[in-house]
Amino acid sequence: MSSSHRSKTGPVDRAVNLWITDECSRSAIKNSLAMLVRVMEQAVRDGLIDANPARITGWQRQYQLAEDELDDPRALALPNWDALTELADALIEASAGKYRGWGDIVVFAACTAARIGEVSGCRVGDIDLHAWTWTVRRQTTPSPGGVADKGTKGKRARVVPLIEELHDMLRTRIDRHANSPDARLFTGPRGGRVTTAVLRDATNWDRVVSDLGYERLRRHDLRHTGLTWMADAGIPVHHLRKIAGHGSLTTTQRYLHPDRTAITDAGALLSRHLQSPRGVHLRVVK
Repeated sequence: MSSSHRSKTGPVDRAVNLWITDECSRSAIKNSLAMLVRVMEQAVRDGLIDANPARITGWQRQYQLAEDELDDPRALALPNWDALTELADALIEASAGKYRGWGDIVVFAACTAARIGEVSGCRVGDIDLHAWTWTVRRQTTPSPGGVADKGTKGKRARVVPLIEELHDMLRTRIDRHANSPDARLFTGPRGGRVTTAVLRDATNWDRVVSDLGYERLRRHDLRHTGLTWMADAGIPVHHLRKIAGHGSLTTTQRYLHPDRTAITDAGALLSRHLQSPRGVHLRVVK
């Protein structure tokens, strides 16, 4: 596909990406694209546009990756801290001007289990240096006018812990904006807002992750990395759910190690039994 065609299909690509992220069904996306293709074909026939921007490819592969993510998000996580810092350093080295900020964004996203858009939406005033927490209030997302800030995916703010490994980096960044609580904590080298696509292009992400042996690693997998590490560290599942901002506990449980999942499921079975009519009327037999 030529670069000029990619630029014309960009808005449709971004829309489909958002539909997939919002867990729209495969058939809903397919039907929406089919309708859009027909409308744009008429625009081509009328001479309003040169090519149909709704004729995109590859989205079904992207949808399959999203389904794999829901089935086993642990499989998408980086293995350890060394792997994360190696990735961050490699991305910095591959970027124009070797911009340190790209590495900071990657490490921060993984350690807080946040989406790249949420990292971009983070303001200085959202960081509490006394409690070492981050209140996630907004995210940067693609919009018809380029990119814009809106509420988090769950439409509610959530509080995320900031581990010791982030403290020095955060102090340095906050010191640059000491009197500007509304300043963005993370930006591109020219001060622009960051999206997952911007991070990918600026750091030559696809080449770097392939060279490191993580061919399928995407920016969103930094979030899977953080949640997997937190689960393995023993953070209770109900706390992990709040940190992740998950609407369903079932989604959070997918990050638990299989052995721990079995134990959690056993507890859930007992709870359901005790809450059932039969369980309510149980009596101790002497």
